[in-house]
Amino acid sequence: MSEGKQTQILAVLIDADNTQPSITDGLLSEVAKYGVASVKRIYGDWTTPSLTGWKSVLLEHSIQPIQQFRYTVGKNATDSAMIIDAMDLLYTRRFDGFCLVSSDSDFTRLAARIREEGLLVYGFGERKTPKAFVSACDKFIYVDVLRFEESDEQTVRPKTANELKGDTKLVALLRSALEAASDESGWAHLRAVGSNIAKQAPEFDPRNYGYSKLRELALATKLFDVDERTQGDGHTRGIYIRDKRKKPPR
Repeated sequence: MSEGKQTQILAVLIDADNTQPSITDGLLSEVAKYGVASVKRIYGDWTTPSLTGWKSVLLEHSIQPIQQFRYTVGKNATDSAMIIDAMDLLYTRRFDGFCLVSSDSDFTRLAARIREEGLLVYGFGERKTPKAFVSACDKFIYVDVLRFEESDEQTVRPKTANELKGDTKLVALLRSALEAASDESGWAHLRAVGSNIAKQAPEFDPRNYGYSKLRELALATKLFDVDERTQGDGHTRGIYIRDKRKKPPR
């Protein structure tokens, strides 16, 4: 969230051709963590049977359907309509960020263009989403982790310490972000580490590994020390993390 602002004003634009209605509850719950969805629009050809499952969802969540006929078979006119709308909304200067919901690489340039204007872009899509689109966003959330709260089932099995240690890309990401934020003793505020991770990997999310928080993931790897520091009055001052390979000062 932008500094100096308590609430971000967001535009949520959904590509119905590349999104399932079942993720809507989790999607909007996730969006609410980042700000207020001032605009909620979804794009598709609503004359086609494949989109009928969206009807009750749109009414329940007050999402505005935008009709876009398919001009010819094999061509996706929906993408063009969504991109044009996004640019129109961008130029109103009313928004702090955009939530682009699609697994389609066609929105890569749109995400980059919005960021060029200094606005945040949150992407949402399936794991098949091309890397180019993922990297063009400030943060990218895979929709399989967006489970509705009334379900107690864990959608992603928590990975074991050995599995996490064997993920060399994950370990390198955590260690490089920690190194960039640490002091001379090797300790770093967990929030600063998280910020550095986001800059390097927009798609990073502890939930991708079965953990709800970065702190839980770090502890699960058994590669890091985690210290929850408190003030004299007992209030938490912050959570700090250190690579176990880093020897404490003598």
